[in-house]
Amino acid sequence: MAIRERLGFTAAEPAPVYGEPFETADGAIVITVARRGVISPVMRPAGVFVVRDGAATWVPAVDVNRIAFMGELIGLLAAVITGLAILRRPPWPDLGRRTCD
Repeated sequence: MAIRERLGFTAAEPAPVYGEPFETADGAIVITVARRGVISPVMRPAGVFVVRDGAATWVPAVDVNRIAFMGELIGLLAAVITGLAILRRPPWPDLGRRTCD
C-alpha cells in the first residue's frame, strides 16, 4: 500500500472546490474557486469565474505577499553569493607591501 493511499489521497492533485455563485449589482455572476492543499486540508483561493453577458472570464487570485517574499529571498540569495565570491577572490588589487629579495 502506497503512502498516498494510507493517507487517503487518491488523485495526484486535488480537484478544485467551487463556491456558491452570486450575482453582483451590475448583473455579473461570480463563482469563487479554491484549491485544497495536497497534504494539508487548508483551502487556498485560486480565483473566480466571472460570467457577464454570456461570456465567462477567469480572474486568478494573486498572493502579492508570496511574490514580495520571493523577491526578497532572491535578493538575499544574490547578496550572499556575491559576498562569498568577493571574499574568495576580491576584485580590488593586492595593495600589500612586497619586498624584492
